Amino acid sequence: MSHIETIHHEGFDPEMKQVYVPAIRVVEGRLVFISGITAAPPYHHHPHRPEEFDSIPTDIEGQVERLFRHLDLALEAAGCRRSDIVALNRFFTNVRADQDVVNAYQGRWFGGHIPTSTSVEVKSLATDPRLRLEISAIAVAPPA
Repeated sequence: MSHIETIHHEGFDPEMKQVYVPAIRVVEGRLVFISGITAAPPYHHHPHRPEEFDSIPTDIEGQVERLFRHLDLALEAAGCRRSDIVALNRFFTNVRADQDVVNAYQGRWFGGHIPTSTSVEVKSLATDPRLRLEISAIAVAPPA
């Protein structure tokens, strides 16, 4: 038995392509909260030093690939897999321009698993003005 269960309600159509599910129930496990992750180096100075972010790709394709690589690092360190993610909070600086690229990459990255998700557009991200996306996540590590 899995430690998390996907919940659907009236109106669910399995033929509809979705990037999120309405709810996930935690059956057992340990909660893991992952801070907002971007394409920027996960460890950097505070106050920020702009030169530390000069290697960030400016295109959303490059940023999303790097962001999900950083998310993999956090998951692995917490003893989790991609399929243990139950919630994503996605912060776009231009949701209309970038959402389809992010959705496609995210779908491939999860390989069939679909978490809950919220997407919002923000004016700017705190780390660096060149960043276009930040994602925070909640995962459920399997029971010890």
